[in-house]
Amino acid sequence: MPGHIFEGRRTTAMPRPAAPAAHASPRAYRSRATVAMGFVTGMLSGMRRRGRDPAPILAASGIDLADVASRIPVDRYAALYNRVVAELDDEGFGLFGRSMPPGSFEFLCRGMLGAPTLAEALARAARFLRIVLPDLEVVLHRDHGRAELGIIERQPLTADRDDPARVFAFEWLLRLLHGVACWFVGRGLALDAVSFPYARPPHADDYALVYTEHSSFGSESLRASFQANLLDLPIRRDEAALTEFLDGAPGKISMLYRRDREMVFRVRDLLRDALPASLSLEEVAGGLHVSPRTLHRRLQEEGASFRSIKDAIRRDIALARLTKTQQPIAQLAAELGYADTSAFYRAFVAWTGMSPEQFRRRLIDRGNGLQKVAR
Repeated sequence: MPGHIFEGRRTTAMPRPAAPAAHASPRAYRSRATVAMGFVTGMLSGMRRRGRDPAPILAASGIDLADVASRIPVDRYAALYNRVVAELDDEGFGLFGRSMPPGSFEFLCRGMLGAPTLAEALARAARFLRIVLPDLEVVLHRDHGRAELGIIERQPLTADRDDPARVFAFEWLLRLLHGVACWFVGRGLALDAVSFPYARPPHADDYALVYTEHSSFGSESLRASFQANLLDLPIRRDEAALTEFLDGAPGKISMLYRRDREMVFRVRDLLRDALPASLSLEEVAGGLHVSPRTLHRRLQEEGASFRSIKDAIRRDIALARLTKTQQPIAQLAAELGYADTSAFYRAFVAWTGMSPEQFRRRLIDRGNGLQKVAR
């Protein structure tokens, strides 16, 4: 029997996967940092069921539903996500039997923060979702080298299994859990295969970008399989990182860890491996065997820039070191590739609004406060 890391009410064994779908169209790979219109119409289906006109927030987000063949830039999609939540006062988009109160995503993340491993973080997420989202149940199974995350419908979401509202509900929850899991461990997590509990939707080509190339349809419940050793990855984010992450959430999650951000990941890995050397755009382009102009264009298509990636690496390492070690600040600045300590100070103030010493002092004061409360 597979070992159950967590589960809600005991369920019968999950059915065998449906037959795999055909490979995604190559068009999906050429479209960078955009989403198909099907994800938009699914997101708006809850508003329409409540008799609300989505036209004002579509206009505010710069999205025209009349052009059904168009693709939506991910930043506009993220903005629409947050506007729908604000309009309905419901982080579940009006798709479920009861509203998911604003702030649920933040509390989900805060509940996962501090877990020793991804397995425990996901267990906490499942327990929290059982409270705020009883229509769907999240379960996780582990059996030797394989793991499977399941999403099971506890209350029928719609009469029609292929209703866009039901389709989007499963798309959204898997995207949220996968994206948050990737963020907490600080890397992309490959899904080897996903079975979806509905017929193949018109926008399924995009699943290769968002989930995996190996998607199938028509199963009884959603099942996403991956390597079990990923569950043993440590949680790498702290309170400071979470505070920054929550700025723009929950819509921000739709922009993270897409499989069409391959160049971002490759550049990030090269820059990180080269530290304390500070590589130029030209040097990274040479390492990737592309021209600097091509590299700049690819990063722009993926919603990033060379400088933003370099700054993000330095920021994440700096925050982690200042939080977890007593490393001298001058030494940290040198290891991050800064020519002098003053340049690191200026960058750190721009990131956090305070100096490295003030950041450390605040952490110490917060720790002392918690110790007094514990006594």
